[in-house]
Amino acid sequence: MTEQRPRTAAMPEKPTLDGLEAVWVARWEADGTYRFDRSRTRDEVYSIDTPPPTVSGSLHVGHVFSYTHTDTVARYQRMRGREVFYPMGWDDNGLPTERRVQNHFGVRCDPSLPYDPDFEPPANAKGQVPVSRKNFIELCERLTAEDEKAFEELWRRLGLSVDWTMTYATIGEHARVASQRAFLRNLARGEAYLSEAPTLWDVTFRTAVAQAELEDREWPGAFHRIGFELSPEQREQGFGDRVWIETTRPELIPACVALVAHPDDERYRPLFGTTVRTPIFGVEVPVLSHHLAEPDKGSGIAMICTFGDVTDVTWWRELDLPTRPVIGWDGRLLNDPPEAVPAEPYKELAGKSVHGARERIVEMLAEAGDLDGDPRKIQRPVKFYEKGDRPLEIVTTRQWYIRNGGRDVELRLALLDRGTELRWHPPHMRVRYDNWVEGLAGDWLISRQRFFGVPVPVWYPLDGDGLPVYEAPIPAEESSLPVDPSSDVPPGFTEDMRGKPLGFVGDPDVMDTWATSSLSPQIAAGWERDDDLFRRVFPMDLRPQAHEIIRTWLFSTVVRAHLEHGGLPWKHAAISGWILDPDRKKMSKSKGNVVTPLGLLEQYGSDAVRYWAANGRPGTDTAFDTGQIKIGRRLAIKILNASRFVLGFGEAPAGERRVTEPLDLSMLAALRTVVTEATEAFEEYDYTRALERTERFFWELCDDYLELVKARAYDGNASAVTALRQALDVLLRLFAPFLPFVTEEVWSWWRAGSVHRAAWPSAADLQADPGAEPGRGVHGDPAVLGAVAEVLRQVRKAKSEARLSMRAEISRLSVSGPHAALVRQAQDDLCAAGNVEEFVLDPAGPDSTVSVTLAE
Repeated sequence: MTEQRPRTAAMPEKPTLDGLEAVWVARWEADGTYRFDRSRTRDEVYSIDTPPPTVSGSLHVGHVFSYTHTDTVARYQRMRGREVFYPMGWDDNGLPTERRVQNHFGVRCDPSLPYDPDFEPPANAKGQVPVSRKNFIELCERLTAEDEKAFEELWRRLGLSVDWTMTYATIGEHARVASQRAFLRNLARGEAYLSEAPTLWDVTFRTAVAQAELEDREWPGAFHRIGFELSPEQREQGFGDRVWIETTRPELIPACVALVAHPDDERYRPLFGTTVRTPIFGVEVPVLSHHLAEPDKGSGIAMICTFGDVTDVTWWRELDLPTRPVIGWDGRLLNDPPEAVPAEPYKELAGKSVHGARERIVEMLAEAGDLDGDPRKIQRPVKFYEKGDRPLEIVTTRQWYIRNGGRDVELRLALLDRGTELRWHPPHMRVRYDNWVEGLAGDWLISRQRFFGVPVPVWYPLDGDGLPVYEAPIPAEESSLPVDPSSDVPPGFTEDMRGKPLGFVGDPDVMDTWATSSLSPQIAAGWERDDDLFRRVFPMDLRPQAHEIIRTWLFSTVVRAHLEHGGLPWKHAAISGWILDPDRKKMSKSKGNVVTPLGLLEQYGSDAVRYWAANGRPGTDTAFDTGQIKIGRRLAIKILNASRFVLGFGEAPAGERRVTEPLDLSMLAALRTVVTEATEAFEEYDYTRALERTERFFWELCDDYLELVKARAYDGNASAVTALRQALDVLLRLFAPFLPFVTEEVWSWWRAGSVHRAAWPSAADLQADPGAEPGRGVHGDPAVLGAVAEVLRQVRKAKSEARLSMRAEISRLSVSGPHAALVRQAQDDLCAAGNVEEFVLDPAGPDSTVSVTLAE
């Protein structure tokens, strides 16, 4: 960090919140207030693996919510004396960016087209103009650069204490190198592998989808009761001429490879081991048994197709069945029938969409007498890609995977153990991690058939016929990274051998965005790029994130660190909840119910919006509430005005700065408790509780203590003035993580340097004699302030009910009961604040009562 310039500013006549953000953002940047000092050792550093927001348009108020939580922790740790490593990343590769570029520029990527160095997107394109992959990537880079600039400006305005000299992008060179290096090492250790297998496929984006990116949505459908033809021998056993199945996917009949029922289902046991014929196509398929078949669902017997759903994949694999794919990458039925399926009836379906093929085959089944009754409409859960609009299909493709415990019990148990080593805030969020790991059905599919991403860094040799030898991939050399196999040449080859027999071909795929984001700690920390920095910050201290991506970002980061480093990537995980709209629904761009933050920051000020965010408890979903933001603004204004009021009393002479009065000592004792509670809360990552304790004391100080003590303060009483200035000093530091702008503004009126580089307060800061050795001061009784404040409230209540001014005279005030002895210690302050003429105390009274007699 650059050395801070000592400075204080004149206290304004009329303090205001307006314009504070612009003033202090510029000053913090000029002073290097949040610049990371890399000379500090690892034990002196607190490092944060900041979530890189997806750069695909604009931030919404949910981002402000969760990133504020992280910033309060960063500011607290900085004030505790730790050097905070707080970088910012941009997640700019992947499908969201591609979709935004397509819509923004009116283009689509066609890798078969040549690069046009002079291409400019059309001003008013109808539809989407095809462009080369390189042109498409250039447009992606252009738009993300604009978005990242806007994001940074908003984050600065919000007051994130990020070191803006340490930013990275998931498509940037450092990220590409780290991502490709990690993959190559996974490959060398046998943790990454290439496999041709059934794959969940989004037909809109035409890319594979990983298990972690799935979500179930209710989708309309219909059960069709369809007959499979029995042999004469089966009919003689009393089965009739058909066995009836019920399915929502009749268009997959040409992909049928078997029928299946439960082993204990007496209705179908005589059929096990025999064959039946598919309707329309007449293909013989076996009747088999499997424990996943559900006797009470439909007719109790189902067709196995390759592939209708994930259960089909399980049956296909465990029963060792053949493959008859019919769905293409574009979501249409293939032009040619699968093996053993006759071409004549299939041509009625070839090339049709899934919906169109379904309608046509239902007509054909009805005509053939193989459809029993009308389809029965239903709503059922269907798997979608979380960013997609159409149900997923399952197609057979060749993809890259990384082992994650889905097929390896030993690795799964090791990753579950990592979850127990990690400290979760709140603790119950670990259950989500455990449930996800325990429920994994396969390894992590990391390859994507897209364009704007980190290329898979391998090539394949071609045999004498020019066909790829996928079993012998040629990995890139680490020293050559980053590489793009579509334009770079593998070791031992030349460019003129590309695509020719005995030459090579590059892998056309890119890696899943999570395959790069899962390395965010390594990328930010300079893994094998800046060894000195890496030693000082890794493994990191904190991963803050939302709960819905525990299964994706958090888990995948644990996987990569476990495989590469043999440990966790961080010590703590702080989990934020969702922002809900007034109807208690999650805010999301896809639902169209998001609130953008810029207008809120302009209308209410950044401190007010941060106040609302900090009131959202860790891991708890929180409703968006402008009422809470207004309370935050009122608090910030009160801090300005109360601070000006306190500082207006001036400072006691140097030799008299001691706290001697019981009421003043009581206030400092109560504040010591607040400091302890706020510190304990922050140590448990409960920023909300820290704010609540601080705010409650502040309002009590303003409403009660200030009123009680101001008469003495106006008279220059050294005890009162010293206590007030001590309290203000501590409260500004307690509020600083939450309200950085107003606290910095007030601090500048009377203190040098930044409040955000000041030490976090401790009980030793609140002493009867500020010049004495810490811990040697006289401790007050916090009960005194509480007792006197309660009597003052009774006085105010009496005046309010009589509709009198708070300055109205009280002719007689009497206090009896056990609290009278406490009140006696501050009776002069109470009489001055309440304008009391006669004051009577009766400590021997049986009950705690307050009697107020108003003057005539």
